[in-house]
Amino acid sequence: MPRTHVPTASDVITHACPMREVLDRVAGKWSILVIVAAAQGPVRFTELERSIEGISRRMLTLTLRNLERDGLLTRTVFPTVPPRVDYELTPMAEELHRSLLSLTDWAERHRTAITAARSAYDTARSATNADGGTS
Repeated sequence: MPRTHVPTASDVITHACPMREVLDRVAGKWSILVIVAAAQGPVRFTELERSIEGISRRMLTLTLRNLERDGLLTRTVFPTVPPRVDYELTPMAEELHRSLLSLTDWAERHRTAITAARSAYDTARSATNADGGTS
């Protein structure tokens, strides 16, 4: 009977490093907002800039460049004066967007329970600290 490989901590760490790099990139605040903003179809830089509150021009440029580099966005330059540039999600990013929608749906369904759990936790911690307990 063949032996099955049981992953060791070293195996998990070895595989987690590249995975973490990808997750860090796509889970970043600005990356998520750009993906969501570009999900409806081709979008121009200025449209993204207007729709993503708080993002600077430089941060938007860097985020777009990184998402393009990672294969999540395509950038199309149209030879007009002035040049028009459109950004569009790749199929891989469309799949990620569907996952983000699932996560958003989960967060909405459990928002009240999480708020209640936080309140109960904070109340219990306050009572423990008031009684001289350690934090």
